[in-house]
Amino acid sequence: MSIWSRISDALSALTSGESLATVFERLRTPPERSVAFTIAVIALSAKMAKADGQVSRSEVAAFREVFHIAPEDEAGAARVFNLARQDVAGFEDYAARIAAMFRGDQAVLCDLMEGLFHIALADGTYHPKEDAFLTRVAEVFDLSGTRFRTLRTRYAPDADPDPYAILGVDPDTPLPDIRRAWRALVRDSHPDRMVARGLPEEAVKMSEKRLIAVNRAWEEISASRAT
Repeated sequence: MSIWSRISDALSALTSGESLATVFERLRTPPERSVAFTIAVIALSAKMAKADGQVSRSEVAAFREVFHIAPEDEAGAARVFNLARQDVAGFEDYAARIAAMFRGDQAVLCDLMEGLFHIALADGTYHPKEDAFLTRVAEVFDLSGTRFRTLRTRYAPDADPDPYAILGVDPDTPLPDIRRAWRALVRDSHPDRMVARGLPEEAVKMSEKRLIAVNRAWEEISASRAT
């Protein structure tokens, strides 16, 4: 059964009048948690789309890059998106429910934020309202300033491409400690690790861009320390 079929099953409860947000309450453990992750990205993407007032084709294409959607599943994905966009609940309510579901598992929340950054920047611009949206979501997720800066540095075009920020370390950190931080990020980006965190296989491709940035940062730091 594809993840989109499982999402359709999860959404069947909506016919009884429940809101999309209540679906999260029943999706706390694997394998259902991968369904929750997908719904969360769709829902917050829909809310973020309202931040800059429009949904561009490039943003839709970016979503397809994060989640492979087969033609027969497009209607289900569109349904979730439209439900979230029309829901009177604000994005902070969605973010709070998601944070409660993944409490204590900041790696998953960082994965989710990474997907949102990818979609926000798909049209080649990073709108100030999108930045404010993502900053607030990170606060609701209780992601530390360092973690959010690391994500923002990887994606935001106006961010200083600081290799230390990308690896989440200070510039005065000893090289062996930086190496350990780099290796930990590489391990966390392994597809098996991401699936184990409850991410659907369709979203694992997000790790590709992360690994490129992480490895480039390590190469830059190690080269500068060698001179």
